[in-house]
Amino acid sequence: MCAIVDANAANEVFGNALSPAGLGFRNCINQGKVQLIAGGKLLQELEELGRFREWARNATLAGSLKIANENEVNSRTEQLVNAGVCRSDDPHVVALAQISGARLLYSNDKDLHRDLRNENLVPSPRVRIYSTNDDKSFTRRHQRLLRTKNLCRSR
Repeated sequence: MCAIVDANAANEVFGNALSPAGLGFRNCINQGKVQLIAGGKLLQELEELGRFREWARNATLAGSLKIANENEVNSRTEQLVNAGVCRSDDPHVVALAQISGARLLYSNDKDLHRDLRNENLVPSPRVRIYSTNDDKSFTRRHQRLLRTKNLCRSR
C-alpha cells in the first residue's frame, strides 16, 4: 500500500503533536505494511519537521519511504497550476498522487480531499482519506484503511 502524508497532518505522524491515529499510521509504515511516498514541494515541507528528517534516513534505507522524482513532480505540479483544475492549494500533492500511484492520503484539508477524489484528476482506484478532523484516536475506520489492499496504482 502506498500513502502520502500531507504537510497539514505531518506533525501528528512525525512532529511534536503526535496523535494516536498518527502513531498508528507511522507504526504501519515502520512495520512495512505501508510505503510512504514523498517528493517535490511536499518532501521539502515534510523535511521542515526535524523528526521527519531523522526518521526518513532510516525509512529510505528500509524501503518504507520512496522519494518520487522531483523534476517529474514539479513539472506535473506546474501543469496542474496552469490548468487551474485544483480546488486546494496543494497541486503538488495531487501531482505526487498522479505520478506515484499512491491512493491513501493522510490529510485534514477538505479541499485536497475533494481534489484527490476527483476522477478527472486522479484516476481509479479511488483515493482513500485518512483524516483526524473528527477524531484523533486510532479508530476502527483508521485501522481498516491501513489494512486496505490495492492502494497503489501501478504506472
